[in-house]
Amino acid sequence: MTTRILVIGGHGNFGSFIARRLSREPDITVIIAGRSARKARALAEVLEADWAVIDVPSTINAALAATKPDIVIHTSGPFQGQGYEVAEACARHHAHYIDLADARRFVCDIVKLDETAKAAGVLLVSGASSVPGLTSAIIDHYRKEFRMLEAVDYGIATAQRTNRGLATTKAVLTYAGKPFETLINGTVSQVYGWQGLRWRKFPGIGWRSLGNCDVPDLALFPGRYPDLKTIRFSAGLELPLIHISLWALTWLVRIGLIANLQAAAPILLSLSRPFDLIGTDVSGFFMEMAGGGKDGQRQRLTFNLVARSGDGPMIPCVPAIVTALGLARGQITQRGAVPCVGLVGLEDILAELKPLDIHWSVSYVAA
Repeated sequence: MTTRILVIGGHGNFGSFIARRLSREPDITVIIAGRSARKARALAEVLEADWAVIDVPSTINAALAATKPDIVIHTSGPFQGQGYEVAEACARHHAHYIDLADARRFVCDIVKLDETAKAAGVLLVSGASSVPGLTSAIIDHYRKEFRMLEAVDYGIATAQRTNRGLATTKAVLTYAGKPFETLINGTVSQVYGWQGLRWRKFPGIGWRSLGNCDVPDLALFPGRYPDLKTIRFSAGLELPLIHISLWALTWLVRIGLIANLQAAAPILLSLSRPFDLIGTDVSGFFMEMAGGGKDGQRQRLTFNLVARSGDGPMIPCVPAIVTALGLARGQITQRGAVPCVGLVGLEDILAELKPLDIHWSVSYVAA
């Protein structure tokens, strides 16, 4: 039986990678959907897939009625400020829904649709991306190494020479310079987006600058991992000049001179392009977990990942791919509306990353 999977934003950065991967499955028919008929049709011809024009959210109901998908993957961000029209339409049309959102409230509040999803017999999943899809999978996998997991510190160092999308840039700028809450030393504390400037040395990459980022994990993980006393997530740009320039601009937001930086996203993105000449295509990720080991001694476990050849932006796509394959194969039977936590395993995610120029390692030290 063939599963029909519609990819919204299917001709974009994330969507096209997902569409290409799923189109290799013999029992899956991919439908490339987006605002551009020309781009959707062109990719569909290459992949021998179907295609459709969708303008979210205005034409979503008509598009689902016409294409009749079993699964919908929504890649068109930024999700900050979006509603749940696509997820609700999927429930009405009895199609499973998966998105790549990393917006804190959007991902956490998907549970409001839980009764609707269960009544329709579908699964609505938000955050099937790097956060919280991959990050929760890493913690779940290595949590057994700890008697008590007390602190998690992790982050992403992006490469300068990657295909940076406007939607991703806008998503970061929505909270740059604005306050949000996280857990520090057992206390809910306020930090500011893209501030908290620090440096970290990534194995095989070198030193990269990092700043605070607001992600769903900060709200989800304290409840899921009750022993946690500290959780910190950061991200950084490869070139210090660009990262520190953005850090400086966030102070304009913090002190109230401007409301936010989102409107400046196209300008900032275009200004960063010439610096590709001195940047690389290498990005990294780290997760440092600390707490009491099974032997009673404190320990620190660090998961490091390095992506070369510009393959870093493919990582956020993988949890959505694994979730879609699990639904298509009948391996995921859960129904309802949930954040992407506990749905996919780390081994399945890493198996999808193996064909790419991506490598990972794990180290243990006494804390």
